[in-house]
Amino acid sequence: MSEERRRELGQFLRDRRGNLVRAELGLPPIGRSRTLGLRREEVASFAAVSVTWYTWLEQGREINASRQVLEAIARVLGLTGAEKSYLLALGGYTPVPTAHAGVVEETPAHLQRLLDTLEFPAFAVAPDWGIAGWNRAYAGLYSRIASVDLADRNLLWLIFTDPHLREMLPDWEETSRHFVAEFRAEAGARLGSEAHTALINRLVEASPEFAKLWGDRGVERFASRQRVFLHPAVGELIFEQHRLVPSDAPELHLVMYAPVPGTPTSARMRELAEVSA
Repeated sequence: MSEERRRELGQFLRDRRGNLVRAELGLPPIGRSRTLGLRREEVASFAAVSVTWYTWLEQGREINASRQVLEAIARVLGLTGAEKSYLLALGGYTPVPTAHAGVVEETPAHLQRLLDTLEFPAFAVAPDWGIAGWNRAYAGLYSRIASVDLADRNLLWLIFTDPHLREMLPDWEETSRHFVAEFRAEAGARLGSEAHTALINRLVEASPEFAKLWGDRGVERFASRQRVFLHPAVGELIFEQHRLVPSDAPELHLVMYAPVPGTPTSARMRELAEVSA
């Protein structure tokens, strides 16, 4: 386990331990006013490990934690499924990506042909959330995509640094929070890699909003949900967001925006296609 992953694992455990409501666990307050947080001794006892060993784990020391122990700690801390997966990934219990796992600059031809057959917006995302390909409908929705520098063509970077895209998202605060939590959930095994560290450092420097959300350490699995855009040419567009993983290119995720039935989105996308043409 890399040093950065050990530090992140320790900080993640401290954050989650400190946010637990003692009354919900049947525990009395600590002193007169402290109602949040478990002591390290309590977590260690409930997880059946020594206090010293658990303290070292939170301190990021160079020790090895078994999957069984991490799962016990996850149970004690009441972690969600996504948070538990993230904890296990930090502990090394998911396949570690190759050195180039986050570098996919172009969508394979057969997947690009698939994107091109879709009438609604769709694009391909690499492990580092770089946008590796898109179709005509997505270019109509986000007209700047083709002109963005390759180094900046990253979904996380654009959501926090492109004011044009931010204006298109009436729920930017909620969307950005989901994005950061999902990115963290998927990035656990890549923490400490040069490319991942460079991206995070660049985002932290460029965006105080990202720095705050990244520091909160939210973790979520991807979930299909409604996405709303305010397009400057055709107005409100309402989609349902889905993501597929090609079996022959699992390093890429295909993100698709399907128009929500009963809304004028399909008609407005056709209008947008005509205007773009």
